[in-house]
Amino acid sequence: MTKLRSMMAKASVFSMAILKTCHGFYVPGVRPYEFEQGEEVPMKVNSLTSIHTQLPKDYYRLPFCRPTGGPKMASENLGEFLTGNKIQNSPYSINMLREVYCQVLCQVTLTKLEAHTLATHIKYGYHNNWIIDNLPGASVGLSGSGQQQTHYAGGFPIGFTAQDTKEMYVYNHVNIILEYHNPEGKDGHRVVGFAVEPMSIAHEYAGGYEWDGESSEGFTKPLDVCETNEHISRDMINGFKRVAPGENIIYTYDVTWEYSETAWASRWDVYLSEDHMVPAQVHWYSITNSILVVLFLSLLVVSILVRSLRRDIAGYNAMAALTDEEKEEELDESGWKLVHADVFRPPSNYPMAFCIMVGSGAQIGLCAFFTICCAAVGFLSPARRGSLMTATLIFYMLCGCLAGYVSSRLYKSFRGRQWQMCTLATATAFPGLCFMIFIFFNTILAFFRSTASVPFLDLIILAAMWGCISTPLVFMGSYRGYKRESISFPTVTSMIAREVPEPTPVMKPMVAISMAGMVPFAAAYVELFFIMTSLWMDQFYYVFGFTLIVYLILIVTCAEVTVLLCYYQLCAENHRWWWFSFFASGSTAMYMFLYSFFWFGSLEASKMLITYMLYFGYMFLICTAMFLVTGSVGALTSLWFIRKIFGTIKVD
Repeated sequence: MTKLRSMMAKASVFSMAILKTCHGFYVPGVRPYEFEQGEEVPMKVNSLTSIHTQLPKDYYRLPFCRPTGGPKMASENLGEFLTGNKIQNSPYSINMLREVYCQVLCQVTLTKLEAHTLATHIKYGYHNNWIIDNLPGASVGLSGSGQQQTHYAGGFPIGFTAQDTKEMYVYNHVNIILEYHNPEGKDGHRVVGFAVEPMSIAHEYAGGYEWDGESSEGFTKPLDVCETNEHISRDMINGFKRVAPGENIIYTYDVTWEYSETAWASRWDVYLSEDHMVPAQVHWYSITNSILVVLFLSLLVVSILVRSLRRDIAGYNAMAALTDEEKEEELDESGWKLVHADVFRPPSNYPMAFCIMVGSGAQIGLCAFFTICCAAVGFLSPARRGSLMTATLIFYMLCGCLAGYVSSRLYKSFRGRQWQMCTLATATAFPGLCFMIFIFFNTILAFFRSTASVPFLDLIILAAMWGCISTPLVFMGSYRGYKRESISFPTVTSMIAREVPEPTPVMKPMVAISMAGMVPFAAAYVELFFIMTSLWMDQFYYVFGFTLIVYLILIVTCAEVTVLLCYYQLCAENHRWWWFSFFASGSTAMYMFLYSFFWFGSLEASKMLITYMLYFGYMFLICTAMFLVTGSVGALTSLWFIRKIFGTIKVD
């Protein structure tokens, strides 16, 4: 016991030393720009978002001020379109180091339809997402206790609902707070911080002046709340701007410049850490929890498998050395050796489907590994919007050769004849499922006029990537797999299958499958919470160093659990281990899907049916991918393990 504690202590110290290097860092990904004093600093607007509906909307769909000449789209990549980004120019005029005091932007008179649309979006908690020099606007507001606080992810709200009257009020004034830094050896100034403090103000012109919203005089007339050369504060507000038909909404803004010692290269740090709102210790606890699970499981596997296998193999080999008369005097054989003539028999049910699923899981698993590695070293930073989605698509296509290779090798070992059908299904099964669900949701989102609806041209690009790159790579890998020698098995399979004895209630395959996924899920549970929050709550996620470690721990845990359970199934003389190993390891995805039902409550989702469809539809796809990955890990590890143990015994 003392030795065991010493080993665990050393392992913990070693793991913490390694993890100490796993900080979330990033490569900024864009060249810094130095603005001269007085130079225009463009501000762009992105889609309106709401965690309650999961339906991003076009910014100019609501009655906001429009730029002269109309909105113009900024250049976007495929990943930005797929993630619902729609970046456009704005009418706000901002210049480097030029303070702006209560500048009138425009006046909008609400029609009945516009008032209803604006009130509905306020009710569903939609947020503005503004961008300056590739920095998203942080939200400055008041907490429940009245303390000022800043949130760096998710933008700032477009309005609020009165708790007593339930009336809607719009934020028609914004204090734009910009931080700049003067780099050494440079003449210009760099933007290193961007925050927005929204306010609702019932603006009225001094002296009772009424503006028609078009004449130039309205831009220069003083408002009753505004003071000369003084920025608006909350203490100056004497009334909020209500949302109702016929209301004249005057939009205004202030611009404040503040010097900051923050260097341009580290300006994203406060966004990624959310100003240390989530302590780093939480991630350390997650990693420590996962490592302890793996350590205990590894010790269990070593203590049970290695010791039992050594005894079994020695006994079986000693039995093989006896003469026929001596064998008759020995007790009847029992255990996993009895199934040596059936253990490598191909699955009796859907052998082609097994090969397809294992190949697809290997492709997704390698794609996830490469993507997380690139994100961990900083190539896929949040500063590059859509880069994570783009990288995932590229890696998935390139890993198609692995899917074809794995499925063809397995199918050839099963002596399958329809190798063309197997390869085609490997190339189209999971991508086809994803594409059909995506097209279905894309059509519905188009009816809702959501920016998450991907343009038709981008759908053609996706289909071309699938048909012209991914599918040929799958066939290329399959060709290489069929050209290789078939997987050799250490025992000969009999013509007639051995009958599987009735198992005890504890050893029933369905019981083992349902319990197997609990351990891997427990190892990744804490980090999964942060990933879900980033995915559905518009939060930044950057600790991919932790994610990589948790991903590897998940893979190792699935492999160890499956090997242990397969050994016990073989000891119970159950030779049908192919599908068992896949489902036992893949059951981790079942627990993840069940967890998604529990986590859904934190979204406080709207009562719109589309919100439920989007959330559970895409979570189903994510869990299906996880099912294929973990299942293929369990199946391939079990194949390696069973070939090893049966290769060490002497069989007549």
